[in-house]
Amino acid sequence: MATREETLPLARSDAQRSSVPEAPTQERLHDPLRSWRLAGLALPVVFLALIEVLVRTSILPSHLVPAPSSIVQTLWDLGGVRLARHIGASVIRVYAGFVLGAVLALLIGAAMGLSRRVDALLDPAFQALRAIPSLAWVPILLLWMGIDEAPKITLIAIGAFFPVQLSVVGGIRGVDRKLIEFGEVNRLTRRAMFTRILLPASMPQIFTGLRTGLSLAWMFMVAAELIAATRGLGYLLSDGRETGRPDLVFGAILLLALLGKLSDGAFKAIETRTLSWRDARDVSSGDAG
Repeated sequence: MATREETLPLARSDAQRSSVPEAPTQERLHDPLRSWRLAGLALPVVFLALIEVLVRTSILPSHLVPAPSSIVQTLWDLGGVRLARHIGASVIRVYAGFVLGAVLALLIGAAMGLSRRVDALLDPAFQALRAIPSLAWVPILLLWMGIDEAPKITLIAIGAFFPVQLSVVGGIRGVDRKLIEFGEVNRLTRRAMFTRILLPASMPQIFTGLRTGLSLAWMFMVAAELIAATRGLGYLLSDGRETGRPDLVFGAILLLALLGKLSDGAFKAIETRTLSWRDARDVSSGDAG
């Protein structure tokens, strides 16, 4: 028979185990946004199904809005190899231009954010250049660089440059003054001030600019391929317009939307992983509705 001293520790340990929630139980908690995420994934499918029904019942004219099944059939008829070449050409151009424009924007934006003099020198010119539409750059680039890949990549780089540059300048200028004063009190060097305070504090806004620049890179890619290209999704858009094939036009648009979503999702995952140190409030968790 167990003594009183032997049973008390057992009772206390049982009470402790019952008061502490088990890890599997916490993992099984219902995600309040799970149903909304599933609905967000289902919404495009429901929309396409509705379009299919409206076209098949002749409510929507098929020569203006093709049925999604016809679009899929058109893409299938292009063939995997041919379609992969068009997608690959566009993807290479987008990422080449995006990397070029983003790197230049990070360097110049950092210089403008750290130096008021550099900002006063370059900001008026950048404000004027930022207002130029994408198609207005096309004849200039064609005159300067010909019709090879250089003008296309340059045009995409121009599209990616300005949102990234603005985000870098705004991110550095928007750092809390108390953080800067903390670095000055600790006598940090200019390099340490930038790497340990300014850069980490401005990273969220910089990532927002990078994602915006990537989306604009896809838009400027279409403008580049509409003018002088024999391969790419922009070329498919132009070819479908000239031959009167809305199924080909909508097929290229759907591929652009899918590739844009995938690239933004991948970049968002990189942002989440890179900025995992943030102790930021999730606004969606506090949504009462």
